Amino acid sequence: MEYFTIAWNSLEGLIALVAGALAGSISLVGFGIDSFIEVTSGGVLLWRMSIDADLQQRERREKLSLRIVGVCFLALAAYVGYESISDLARRKAPEHSIPGIILACVSLVVMPLLSRAKKKVGSELGSAAMHADAKQTDFCVYLSAILLLGLVLNAALGWWWADPVSALIMVPLIAKEGVEAMNGETCCD
Repeated sequence: MEYFTIAWNSLEGLIALVAGALAGSISLVGFGIDSFIEVTSGGVLLWRMSIDADLQQRERREKLSLRIVGVCFLALAAYVGYESISDLARRKAPEHSIPGIILACVSLVVMPLLSRAKKKVGSELGSAAMHADAKQTDFCVYLSAILLLGLVLNAALGWWWADPVSALIMVPLIAKEGVEAMNGETCCD
C-alpha cells in the first residue's frame, strides 16, 4: 500500500507541479508539493516499519516519523501562504488548467479509497505513523476539493482570484496538521 502511495503521489505531484508552473497556479503548485510530502511520509513510514521489530527503538522512531511529516506540513503552509498573498497583492491571474481540473477529479476518487485502506492497516498494526499517513491522505482529499473549486471558478467564471484564495483556504488546514504531527498527535488522539 505504501509503495502504491509513493508511486501515485509522485505522479500526482509531478503533474500538479508542471500544470501549476505552466498555469501560474499557486493552488496547483501547493497541491503538487503536498503530494511530495505524501511521498516523504510514505518513505518515512516504510523506514519506520522496517525497524518495527526492535520494540526499544519503535517509540523513538515513531515520534521522529511524525516530526518529519509535521515539518513538511509547516514548510508547505508557509510557502503557500506567502505565494497566495503575493499573487493576490500583484493581482496575478493564473491561466486555466484543464490538466489540473482532471487531476483534482481523479484524486477525489483515488485518495478516499487509499485513506480507508491505510486506516484499516493502521488499526491492525496499532501504528500512529500509519494513522498519520492516512490522515495526510485525507488531507489530499480536502485539498483536491479546494483545488478543484478554485480551478473551476477560474476556468468557468474567469475569477482569477479564486486560485490564490483557494490556496489560502488550504493554509490553516495544512498548518494545523503540521502542528499536530510535531506534537505527536494523530487522527486517533
